[in-house]
Amino acid sequence: MTFTAPLTRIEQPGVAGEREALAAGLDYHRATLVTKLDGLDDEQLRRRMTPTGLSPLGLVKHLWGVEQWWFAIQFARADEPVMWVTDDDMDADFRIEPDETADGIVAGYLAACERSRQIAAAASLDDTVPNRRRGRVDLRWVLLHVLEETARHNGHMDIMREMIDGVTGE
Repeated sequence: MTFTAPLTRIEQPGVAGEREALAAGLDYHRATLVTKLDGLDDEQLRRRMTPTGLSPLGLVKHLWGVEQWWFAIQFARADEPVMWVTDDDMDADFRIEPDETADGIVAGYLAACERSRQIAAAASLDDTVPNRRRGRVDLRWVLLHVLEETARHNGHMDIMREMIDGVTGE
C-alpha cells in the first residue's frame, strides 16, 4: 500500500504583510515535505538513503522534533522533554523504529505544526526569549529558522525521492 498525503500545498501570496508572509512560507514548505511522500510504499518511506541512515520518513520525524523544540520548548517555554533525542543518541529523531508508521509520524508532524501555529498566533513577532547560543531570539527569528530548516530538508527529500523512483518537481 502506498502513502497518500493528507493535505495539499497552498501557494504563498505574492504580496503579504510580514506575519502572513512568514506563516504562509512556512506552511508551504511544511506541506511540500508531506506531499513529497505521496505514492511511496512503506519500504521506500523507510529506505536508508545515506550512510548516516537518512530516510524520507525520518526527515518528517526529525522536523516534528524541530517544531516541538523551537516553538514549544524554546519559544513558549513548555516544560516538556525533547522527543527522541538524548545525549547518548543525538540522531534518534531521524530513525524510524519498527513500530512507527507513516500515518503516525505524519499525523504527529501535522499536529506539531498546528501547535506551532497556535503558539505563533498568540505572540508578537517582536516577543523574545532567551537562547543559549544567540542571547535572545524573537518569534520572527524562530519562524525564519524553522522555515529555513524545513526548506533545506525539502531539498534532501527531493534528492531522495528522485533516487527512489525518479520523481522530481517542486
